[in-house]
Amino acid sequence: MRSFYPELKINDEEEINLTVTRLLSKVRTLAAMSYKISRGHKVIYPRSDLTYCANFLNMMFDNPVRPYRIDDTLVNALNVFWILHADHEQNCSTSTVRMVGSGRVNLYAAISAGVAALWGPLHGGANQSVIEMLEKIHKAGASVQDVILRAKDKNDPFRLMGFGHRVYKTYDPRAKIMKKMCDNVLKKLNIHDPLLDIARQLEETALTDAYFVDHHLYPNVDFYSGIVLRAMGIPTNMFTVMFAIGRLPGWIAQWKESRDDPEWRLSRPRQIYVGHEKNHYVPIDQRS
Repeated sequence: MRSFYPELKINDEEEINLTVTRLLSKVRTLAAMSYKISRGHKVIYPRSDLTYCANFLNMMFDNPVRPYRIDDTLVNALNVFWILHADHEQNCSTSTVRMVGSGRVNLYAAISAGVAALWGPLHGGANQSVIEMLEKIHKAGASVQDVILRAKDKNDPFRLMGFGHRVYKTYDPRAKIMKKMCDNVLKKLNIHDPLLDIARQLEETALTDAYFVDHHLYPNVDFYSGIVLRAMGIPTNMFTVMFAIGRLPGWIAQWKESRDDPEWRLSRPRQIYVGHEKNHYVPIDQRS
């Protein structure tokens, strides 16, 4: 987009607003287009008569052979997903956007940095990790009790994904909403997902297990959001893309807040040296 549109004038408010509007809209088109191209399908253009979420679903799944039928339940579920995944606090990707943006780079560059930061499994890739974990459990035929025991074993590399949060030390309030939305979507589509059965058993067990309660390891929003996306037909390798679209408005707001600050300065975190105070130089020919 940076190469397609003229230079963004950082002090022109009207141009800033136009750029923000373009970015919010076109990121859906870029995401859907990438999916279509990866499948070897015809690219579907956006329609002016559809809402934000309906437009995205149509661009993702419409095709000349079988036109996509807009389902209000799925449109609502996607809307809820993006709202629940909106930016909050100075998380990894948000801090990255502000840090990179402080160098006075254009908005596209700052947002690209946020996308890159979001890609890791501990941040934007968390819901993908949950689905992959549930698939492994289902494929192995492991019992929920065995999984819980492995999660509590410090010597076992296994990690129970989708539990615990750096901010929420009680049940993630977003998880409650996503769980309800998950039930609605599966019921409407008449889908029985064995992964959801495993997820429910894990949740019920973890909520009553002293270890999980004492360590504040409650299900977070990623625990159910992956199942919702999976039911919609969103491929697992696009989960982080969906997360990025939801985070985009917040990233832009963070960048604009910094830009509007008259004392906006280059971010320069300090660090404390904790190494040796003094080291003796050893000539190269004397080194072992």
